[in-house]
Amino acid sequence: MKTHEAAVDGAATDRAAADGADVDEAAVDGRGARASSWEEGPADLRLVPLAVAAWVAAAVAVGVPGWWTVAGVVVCLVGGAVLLTPAAARRFGGTAGPGEGSGAADAPTGRGTPAWRLRATAFAGVLLCAAAGAASAGLHTADLRRGPVPALAREYARAQLEVTVTSDPRLTRPRVRGSEAVPVSVVLDGEVTRAERSDGTVHRTRAPVLLIVPPGEGRAEWLRLLPSTRLSVGARLAPPSRPGDPFAAVLKVGGGGPPRIIGPPSALQRTAGELRAGLRRATDGLDPDARALLPGLVVGDTSRIGSELRDAFVATDLTHLLAVSGSNLAVVLILLVGRPGRAHQVERGGLAPRLGMSLRGTAVAGGALTLAFVVVCRPEPSVLRAAACGFIVLLAIGTGRRRSLIPALAAAVLLLVLYDPWLARSYGFLLSVLATGALLTVAPRWSEALRRRGVPERLAEALAASLAAQAVCAPVVVVFAGRVSLVAIPANLFAELAVAPATVFGFATLATAAVWMPAAEGLAWVAGWPAGWIARVARTGAALPGAELSWPGGWWGGFALALVTAVVVIAARRLPHRGPVAGLLVVLLLLVVVRPVPLTRWATGWPPRGWAFAMCQVGQGDATVLAAGGDAAVVVDAGPDPVPVDRCLRELGVRRVPLLVLTHFHANHVAGLPGVLRGRSVGAIQTTGLEEPPAQAAFVRRTAAAARVPLIRAGAGERRRIGGLEWTVLWPAAASGAAGGGAGRAAGDGSFESEGEGEGEDEVVGGRAVGGRRVAAGSGGANDASVAMLVRAAGGLTLLLLGDLEPPAQRGLLRAHPGLAPVDVLKVAHHGSAHQDPGLIRAVRPRLALVSTGRDNPYGHPSPGTVEALRAGGARVLRTDRDGAIAVVGAGPGLMAVPGGG
Repeated sequence: MKTHEAAVDGAATDRAAADGADVDEAAVDGRGARASSWEEGPADLRLVPLAVAAWVAAAVAVGVPGWWTVAGVVVCLVGGAVLLTPAAARRFGGTAGPGEGSGAADAPTGRGTPAWRLRATAFAGVLLCAAAGAASAGLHTADLRRGPVPALAREYARAQLEVTVTSDPRLTRPRVRGSEAVPVSVVLDGEVTRAERSDGTVHRTRAPVLLIVPPGEGRAEWLRLLPSTRLSVGARLAPPSRPGDPFAAVLKVGGGGPPRIIGPPSALQRTAGELRAGLRRATDGLDPDARALLPGLVVGDTSRIGSELRDAFVATDLTHLLAVSGSNLAVVLILLVGRPGRAHQVERGGLAPRLGMSLRGTAVAGGALTLAFVVVCRPEPSVLRAAACGFIVLLAIGTGRRRSLIPALAAAVLLLVLYDPWLARSYGFLLSVLATGALLTVAPRWSEALRRRGVPERLAEALAASLAAQAVCAPVVVVFAGRVSLVAIPANLFAELAVAPATVFGFATLATAAVWMPAAEGLAWVAGWPAGWIARVARTGAALPGAELSWPGGWWGGFALALVTAVVVIAARRLPHRGPVAGLLVVLLLLVVVRPVPLTRWATGWPPRGWAFAMCQVGQGDATVLAAGGDAAVVVDAGPDPVPVDRCLRELGVRRVPLLVLTHFHANHVAGLPGVLRGRSVGAIQTTGLEEPPAQAAFVRRTAAAARVPLIRAGAGERRRIGGLEWTVLWPAAASGAAGGGAGRAAGDGSFESEGEGEGEDEVVGGRAVGGRRVAAGSGGANDASVAMLVRAAGGLTLLLLGDLEPPAQRGLLRAHPGLAPVDVLKVAHHGSAHQDPGLIRAVRPRLALVSTGRDNPYGHPSPGTVEALRAGGARVLRTDRDGAIAVVGAGPGLMAVPGGG
């Protein structure tokens, strides 16, 4: 199953290959003078309509019932056959075009063929290719609708199946659903060859399926499986979630144990697996980013890339580097053959002429390299797509003419769509073709224009390639991602400096690891430097406040961005004084990307000057911030996702976090922890004592240990102070009496130091019963173990932060603190759910009630009853799903809530 990320594999393919194709060295003409690369004549576009017709027909046929496909194929075949008859051809193709004379249609071409026949033949070819694309799609989808596997899936039946693995195993991305983290499962593609029902009935079949293996002790064995391995699995079958998915059923494997292997992988796949494993072993000693990234750059192995690094590549539109694409292969081919535009010249570059290889021998060697590339990277559709793009480069070796590359690209598209019609609906395939086409057609013109304006040749080529690829790909990315990367062009420019050396030394590591591991480790160390550079480029670009711009998604959003791009391109060509205007636009773009806080505040009013408390917009979760002076703040909860909380803290100008309080361990409060830690000094992380759910508590411990941040636990009655900010922990209470009190203050460097006798303030959380004291959780479990805080900020502002306390714990808190006075701001418990204690609301009588909740959440938060109860008590209610991030400024009569931040 394809996964469509912010930018998918192959999103900007063949930049390296197009280095030669983009800007040819001027050919030497017959007079010995340099002839312009554009004297070759116009590009040959005759195959383009044929490829587009097959592509569109396959995309439509994949998602419609079979009878519609049959009808469409019949209509196209009949139409094509009719157009090939002389009478119909003359009638259809004999009409002169605008401005043509009456005899234009009958005028013979250079080869003596009448123009009307050529025109009719071209239209017939389009119809026949459309019929071929639809027929191929219909035959492929028919396998998904017939046979025993789809029938079992419709019944949601259990069965014993024999499955041949057809892809590498991969892990699902960690995500949060409600308050729980969705378990990370192993996913792999396969083909069912034998199905045995529960009644003993056996069927022989061939049906593509998707296997989902839940977490369990056998995960490591599942992740080591190689394609072509035969398995026997017991699973429950279910239909695909979307009608356009390229498999007949989803197999939910039970048990969580190791796979039962009944047939080993093929020798070819074993060889490829050993090479890939050797590359991973050779990179084990590298820095974490280089260790994770290098296998992805070389063979598309992304198993080590974590969600944080992947998010950075998504934000900078560098995800094409994480998957196998034509650029991987092109770097190696260019090393062999040099720049394709010079391949036909005596002074051609690369290693081939230095090794005495003839032109024919060079092409054969390039073909062998391409086949080896397919074997190592596995012959999956994405790899085949990359290989097809590599063969385009090989074609340029024999011709040295750019105009031959366009029909080659069209032919590759036509063949790949007929071979695998699912590519017709793949965003990755669309982006790959668009980027390659732009690099072959648009980039050379833009590069030439930049050189005429004094830009150095190499810089002009690289800049034109990035601009062209981004211009044609960004509207497509918007369709499924709903965002535009403002740092994509500079990020790609800086990353491209290291792609070639990382790829070359990476492939050298791959080849050497099989015979001499110490040498491979040395080569991996060399390759780790450029790989680490690429990772730093991605992380640096993603860390900029304005790295991404939200944009309407869907096809209308893509069309709007394409229109804007076209207007910008036209304006850039016709605008007077383009130099000064371009410089001004670059400065403005730089300010939008960097977003200095004073300038952002002046332009948008966010964050408001003097803010004391902020509630971040993190979706269905909590993340709140208490200003502690300067660039320091106390953060309470981290939300469900690292990205929005990190963005919120950057907008608020928070660089130091003396204390991070995690009220409880539900995923929508702690899963964003890496975002708080990203690029900030954190003094300590304080948690509740009840480690529920255990998996999320373990996640917090691992993340804190990796960042070398101490974990401490909260105890009722403890008091802490940082500058003008002070607070008391009101809850959770101890089952065996109240906790001891204590006080603390911030050290001068922003880290937290404790004073007094607060119970267990420096203990690491260790279990459900912490420090010999069992936390009173109540019937609400983890929710009722939330850390609740009464805060007093500078200027006398008072706030009550309730975490996710349920009514029993709210009543217990009120009983434990009967003198609880009215407050200025209430952080409403549990995202404004209907489970609130009216007595607590009446006791604290907040002036502002703030609710953190996600848009269109399935829980109905906030509850209308809760909102009405708060308003009846005199509170102004604001909610992040409608108001965005919310900041509180002032106190007393000057108290004000400012909504509308990111």
